[in-house]
Amino acid sequence: MEADEVNSESAVDSRDEWTLLAWTALAVAVPVIITLWCSVQRSKRKMHIKDIFRRSKHGWHYTDLFNKPTYCCVCSQHIIQGAFCDCCGVCADEQCLRRADRSLPCKEIMAPAQADGSLAHRWARGNVPLCSYCAVCKQQCGTQPKLCDYRCVWCQTTVHDDCKVGLEDGGRCDLGEFRSLIVPPHYLHRVNKLRRSQTQEYSKLAEVCGRGWTPMLILANTRSGNNMGEALLGEFRTLLNPVQVFDLSELPPAKALQLCLLLPAGCVRVLVCGGDGTVGWVLDAIDAMKLKGQEQFAPQVTILPLGTGNDLSNSLGWGAGYAGEIPVEQVLRNIVDAEVVKMDRWKVQIASKGYYNFRKPKVLSMNNYFSVGPDALMALNFHAHREKTPSLFSSRIINKAVYFFYGTKDCLVQECKDLDKRIELELDGERVALPSLEGIIVCNIRYWGGGCPLWDGMGDEPCAPTRLDDGLLEVLGVFGSFHCAQIQVKLANPVRLGQAHTVRMVLKSSRMPMQVDGEPWAQGPCTITITHKTQALMLYHSAEQTDDDDDDDSSSSDTDAALKQPVPNSNSAP
Repeated sequence: MEADEVNSESAVDSRDEWTLLAWTALAVAVPVIITLWCSVQRSKRKMHIKDIFRRSKHGWHYTDLFNKPTYCCVCSQHIIQGAFCDCCGVCADEQCLRRADRSLPCKEIMAPAQADGSLAHRWARGNVPLCSYCAVCKQQCGTQPKLCDYRCVWCQTTVHDDCKVGLEDGGRCDLGEFRSLIVPPHYLHRVNKLRRSQTQEYSKLAEVCGRGWTPMLILANTRSGNNMGEALLGEFRTLLNPVQVFDLSELPPAKALQLCLLLPAGCVRVLVCGGDGTVGWVLDAIDAMKLKGQEQFAPQVTILPLGTGNDLSNSLGWGAGYAGEIPVEQVLRNIVDAEVVKMDRWKVQIASKGYYNFRKPKVLSMNNYFSVGPDALMALNFHAHREKTPSLFSSRIINKAVYFFYGTKDCLVQECKDLDKRIELELDGERVALPSLEGIIVCNIRYWGGGCPLWDGMGDEPCAPTRLDDGLLEVLGVFGSFHCAQIQVKLANPVRLGQAHTVRMVLKSSRMPMQVDGEPWAQGPCTITITHKTQALMLYHSAEQTDDDDDDDSSSSDTDAALKQPVPNSNSAP
């Protein structure tokens, strides 16, 4: 009996253990299975949405949080997460995306005009911009908590549901405030019917766009500065024809500028959203157009500064950096009022020394400055660090902090000392005796190092102001990284070495850091020759002063006067 009782108790204990083990396994397995199932469903949902976006004519962007009360343009229900089209403004939740594709057309980049030659309004219902006002009754639109009111995707006119029939324009759209910058869809439709040999007809077609028509292309580098490029692209697509807006991470500027060939010669403007490197990239593409015999189609270039330094933008009056402090509409208004100036571009030829070096000389284009020494060393260290971890350098403040770190490090190490013993400098063929320097800077523009005016107003002796179109380079010297920092806070002056049409340097020994417009490298013994290359047409904004100009009005007035000299026949109406 006792043995039976012991066996029965052990059997019960064994069943309890197996039961506990089963429940434990179930408790572990069920959450894992649910998590895997949710992950698979999430992946399927993403692939489904991506497939819709890929096939759609809309410029869909998915978001899980709209920045204002938003309603689905298909089912009229309030949505929190869903997608919006940055071209026409249509919004839809996930379930209604396919229906939105079928029933709600997007902006047509190319379409025929009406019988009378005009463009009809293209209305999108609901989700009108904040602080919109009805074109009929002048009362605020979009205030009701539902899908209501209309907006024209071309002229941005907003109107109440009940007031729409009261519009006095007869349904004709005039493209709104920025009609002089927009490429109308009916213009492209007519151009598409012409043969390539009939390019002289473009000017006749342009007459329908009105006098003073200066269509603008937007070229944005989404990797520059604070990564604002993606949002800016959407805002410009809303205001302009989407065919005018290009993402340089997807299409190089040489291909984007081919649109200039479909527009009347001499009237196109290009807005470059990016840093000085992006501007140089675009200007090189324009030079390539000139080499192909397309010089008459070369556009005028302006800048929306998104980079870290932005010295060229600052020199042309567009500020030291854009962070959304003014709306895109005001940016376009400033461009309409800008003046055309010429800017010298320079060729930097680097011929390496050595008995066994048969390579062709390295040739670079320069818009801003060439330098050898501590500032080039800081740029070289910064770029090497950014190449390793690019995700850490998405903020302009972080970028400048890293520059400061490497500048402080070089103050202690002094890697570029005794530069005067390693380099020979010639200005227009005349040898220049160098003091005990650590760096030489050759400037084409007024600003250097993130907004510091080097030549104008620096030093005790008076000098001619910097000009963009005088064919002269300003050559200066610095004593080290600490001296550079003192110059930037106006506690010291650089050493003026002179002005010249041609600059020649000979690096006799060792390797030295060098940079052209912020693109650095380490260079061995070589001969550097800087000569004039060409001139580019740029847009100068004189309505606003930069922060540095507030303290230096007397020196900047001469520079502004020189820059604002108009270019004859460069901005004439087609």
